Amino acid sequence: MDRIHVSTVVCLPAEEVYEFLVDFPRYARYSEYLTDVRAEGDGTPGTRYRLRFAWWKLSYTAHTEVTDADPPTRLDWRVLKDLDARGNWRVEPLDTVPAGLPADTDSACRVHLEVRFDPDSVGGGTLDLPRFVSLDWVVGKVKPILVEEAERVVERIVADLEGRRREVDLVVHEVPGGV
Repeated sequence: MDRIHVSTVVCLPAEEVYEFLVDFPRYARYSEYLTDVRAEGDGTPGTRYRLRFAWWKLSYTAHTEVTDADPPTRLDWRVLKDLDARGNWRVEPLDTVPAGLPADTDSACRVHLEVRFDPDSVGGGTLDLPRFVSLDWVVGKVKPILVEEAERVVERIVADLEGRRREVDLVVHEVPGGV
């Protein structure tokens, strides 16, 4: 399994951050490649999402489900078909506000996005590939894009959550092999 794991500090209490993360349909506003999100549920376990992605000449709809939730610290999900993938958002309240954050910060938490996936689990019929384009080529091109996208989404979420743009110290804990 390949893994992407990024985190950053958000200048808000964990409860506010968690409620924001549960509202998954808004994620399309943060992503360059996620074009639409349709929800069946309220973000609690059992909620299903259809996520429409588009990149280059390809488009794909991922079917996902929230598998577990432990408000306000954890939200787990998995992809239901076509790809063996799962992930989570984790929110860790911090006892003290780290140095370097805006002076008016009263509370903070570290937010983690972790995604695990098996690129070899993508079946040949999953994507309608252009002629002479191999699935291996697509997977090789998409892996670095996934890391960039994870970073971009986290940075944009922080700006929206805090109501202002600031330099975000994004920690990349792990990236998929071959990136």
